[in-house]
Amino acid sequence: MHWDLSHLGIYPMEKRGVFGILTHPLIHSGFSHLLANTLPLFFLSWCLFYFYRGIAGKIFILIWIGAGLLTFIIGKPGWHIGASGLIYGLAFFLFFSGILRKYVPLIAISLLVTFLYGGIIWHMFPYFSPANMSWEGHLSGGIMGTLCALAFVNHGPQRPEPFADEKDDDEEEEENPKEEFSNQDLCNASINNVIFAVNNLTEIANRIIPKNLRII
Repeated sequence: MHWDLSHLGIYPMEKRGVFGILTHPLIHSGFSHLLANTLPLFFLSWCLFYFYRGIAGKIFILIWIGAGLLTFIIGKPGWHIGASGLIYGLAFFLFFSGILRKYVPLIAISLLVTFLYGGIIWHMFPYFSPANMSWEGHLSGGIMGTLCALAFVNHGPQRPEPFADEKDDDEEEEENPKEEFSNQDLCNASINNVIFAVNNLTEIANRIIPKNLRII
């Protein structure tokens, strides 16, 4: 049985397409379309929620809704369905966010995304996209991903301060001399006590042992 759920997608600038802003990433034209989107969506979502776990939920929802809203505004007449806009948004966010934060692990993710999905950028333009492909959805996702990367650049994981470890070491060095002085005082006191005890034992021995007795 064939289920046609395309009416749950986005139909730009018409009332019947408003609900699709929420539901369009869940609707696909067939199994091949669903499979083509599932693997990249799973991988990019995993990267987002693993490396940006503090803000991942907000980013995901903003890209989902924002890309759908932009597609509703700029899309050509027709039903726009599929999770490609969400995929483009995640890819663009991961790329630009890593570059803007200048944090090595996140830059590595940016380069990985570029290596795996760099070619998708061409499908953001009508000249390189098939007639039945929603390049507007792709473009909308890319725009939302970029905007989220800029808006959240000061939130989530940040590059560590380059001299933070040196400051901690300096603080430890400032504290350690006090401990060394206290240990030195204890050592000196112990030595003085030993010397004092030896002197006392020597005086006692001189009193007890006869003067004409020689010990060898």
